[in-house]
Amino acid sequence: MITNISLVSVFVTDIDDALAFYTDVLGFTAREDLMFGEDFRWCTVVHPNQPELQVHLTTPSAPLSDDLVAAMRRAQAEGGLPGLGLAVDDCRKTYEELSAKGVVFLQEPTERPYGVEALMRDNSGNWMVLVEHRDYVPADFQGFEV
Repeated sequence: MITNISLVSVFVTDIDDALAFYTDVLGFTAREDLMFGEDFRWCTVVHPNQPELQVHLTTPSAPLSDDLVAAMRRAQAEGGLPGLGLAVDDCRKTYEELSAKGVVFLQEPTERPYGVEALMRDNSGNWMVLVEHRDYVPADFQGFEV
C-alpha cells in the first residue's frame, strides 16, 4: 500500500548552483549527494519541516531520450518548466525576504480565493509558487478569473 510521497524531482541547469539556491536561499537542507559512475549525480534536499519528502535536483540527461533532453533544455532556457509549490505562513514577508536575496518574482503577493500567492523562479528558471493558504469554500471562486 502506498503510504506517502517521498521524492519529487526538479530539473535544474546546474546541480551545484541549484543546491546552493535551495539550501542558502530557500532554507532547505542537503540530504544526499552521491556520484554513481562518472556521469550520474544523485543530489537531494529536504525542508526541515518536512524531512520525509526529498527533492531530487537533477539535470535533463540519460536515460531520457536525446529529443526529450533537448526539449527540456529549451524549456529551461525559456523559463517554462514547473517547479514546486511551497506553503508559507506569511507570503508578503517571505516575498520581501526572498526578494532581498535576489530571487526573481514573476508575480508579487496577490489575494486569491485560497490565500495569498506569489510566483517566483528558482535559479534554473523553474516556476515556483508560494502560497499562504486560507480556508475557502467553492463559492469563494465565483467570478474569479485566472
